[in-house]
Amino acid sequence: MKKFEDIKKVAVVGAGTMGNGIAHVFAQNGYEVHLIDVSKPALERAVETIKKNLNRLLKKEKIDEATKEKTIRNITTFDNLYDGIQGADFVVEAATENPEIKFELFRDMDKWLDEDVVLATNTSSISITTIGAQTNRPDKVIGMHFMNPVPIMKLVEVIRGYNTTDETTELVFKLSEKLGKVPVEVNDYPGFVANRILMPMINEAIQTLQTGVAGVKEIDTVLKLGANFPMGPLQLADFIGLDVCLAILNVMYEGFKDPKYAPNPLLVNMVKAGKLGVKSGEGFYDYSESKKAEKVSAMFKK
Repeated sequence: MKKFEDIKKVAVVGAGTMGNGIAHVFAQNGYEVHLIDVSKPALERAVETIKKNLNRLLKKEKIDEATKEKTIRNITTFDNLYDGIQGADFVVEAATENPEIKFELFRDMDKWLDEDVVLATNTSSISITTIGAQTNRPDKVIGMHFMNPVPIMKLVEVIRGYNTTDETTELVFKLSEKLGKVPVEVNDYPGFVANRILMPMINEAIQTLQTGVAGVKEIDTVLKLGANFPMGPLQLADFIGLDVCLAILNVMYEGFKDPKYAPNPLLVNMVKAGKLGVKSGEGFYDYSESKKAEKVSAMFKK
């Protein structure tokens, strides 16, 4: 297995919200980053987002101009997996939360990469053991679950699969710390820790809305002022993406067969209707005029 000090080039697979954030933090901390996505527009949006976030950090005097420019230079984009992972010393997969897509990616990466390369996944709920079983290196497959927004949030859940070794775990701990994050070791059960606790709360907030106990703003205000949350659960669901929330709840429901994880029908219907939150312009709030949760979606107005 590659040693911590030998890791220079990192491949990040997936250029969505999480992927561009992960690429950003590795590049800002001196790593050569290959950011990979099958969609060229997604790659272009990712680079623009990284530049925008760097400008925000520059304005707040968290970084200087030289760091900003070096971070941008450290990132190269690829729309082909095979080309993008060539020569990588470490990989973080951050593709969509779909088991079959992830399984195929890991089978391909396992074939095309040196056997000493660790393959990490940013999955928020899918079994690390099952992902590792798609490869001939399950001892070098591990969960590295960053929180959104990645450049700001300190936590990394480090999830060991059944076959993940101590050496692999130690390497990911060191990498997380180099990025300025706080790694926390978690065992491989559906939802891990963060989402096992967070998603039922969001689901319950949706149930509270559906049954008419209170409106969108009222529910979020109660949790913000009553529990000191920085944002309410419905706003947070919009921020995460309602499709992502649904996918995680489905994984937990299938994994535990416990009805408390069954997604609320309102959530299911909103995803079917394409009301996914910030990313689609509408969820519990209307984001057509502002990315801030200032205006409740028309479907929930009294």
